[in-house]
Amino acid sequence: MAQKVFKRTEIKYLVSKEQVQQLLWLVEPYIKKDRYFKGTNCSVYYDDENRYLAIHSLEKPTYKEKVRIRSYGVPKLTDTVFLEIKKKVNGIGSKRRVPIKLSDFYNYEKTGKLEAKNDIIRQELDECFNRYHLKPTMFLAYDRTSYCDRTDPTFRITFDENIRSRNDNLRLEAGDSGTKFFKNGEIVMEVKAGTHYPLYFVRALSKFKIYPASFSKYGRVTQKVIYQKGIIKNV
Repeated sequence: MAQKVFKRTEIKYLVSKEQVQQLLWLVEPYIKKDRYFKGTNCSVYYDDENRYLAIHSLEKPTYKEKVRIRSYGVPKLTDTVFLEIKKKVNGIGSKRRVPIKLSDFYNYEKTGKLEAKNDIIRQELDECFNRYHLKPTMFLAYDRTSYCDRTDPTFRITFDENIRSRNDNLRLEAGDSGTKFFKNGEIVMEVKAGTHYPLYFVRALSKFKIYPASFSKYGRVTQKVIYQKGIIKNV
C-alpha cells in the first residue's frame, strides 16, 4: 500500500555537480540506492489567482502549505497519481496524499467531489481547494536520484536536477518538457530525516562546506516568472 502520510525534517542545499560527486564518494560506505533510485517527478501545483501559496512560502513563515497533483514519470489518464497537501510548521514537514486515477482527479476538478468523503486526508484536501479557490498554476518537473542510509531507511538524500517548468498545458499527461530554472546546472540536494543526521553525513557537509539554503521549487520558480513575465503585478 502506498504511504499516505509523511512527517520529517526536510533541509535543502544548493550544490554543484562537483560537490555531489565529492559528497557521494565520501559517504558511499554508509548509504545505498533508494528503492526509487532514479526517476522524473512531475507535478502540477494549485494556487489561487494571485499565487498566494507560492508567495507566502517565500516569506519564510512559521506555517506554510502547498497543494499539487504528482506523478512519477509521465502518466496516462488511466494511471494512478497522487493528490498531495504538503505543510511545514517550524521546519518540520508533513505530507498527506491520496492515490487517485488521473481521469478521476480531472473529474474532481469539474465536480468538486472526491470519493470516500469520510477519509480525513480527502476532507483536508477538499477544504483546502474550497478555502483558496485553487486552480492549476504551474507544471514543474525534475530528475531525481535518491539514496538512503544502509541501516536507517528513514534517512534519505535526494538530488534534483534539470528543474523545469511551464505555465501552460498544465496537465501531467502532456509530457515533462519545460523551461529550465538554473543556468549553470545547480542541483537541489534535500536531506530528509526522522530525527537527526548521522555523524558521517555531518562531517561530510562540513568537509565540503555545504550549507543549508532556503529553496522552495514552486516558490522560487513562481518568483522568477513574476519578475520576468509580469504575470502578477504589485507583488
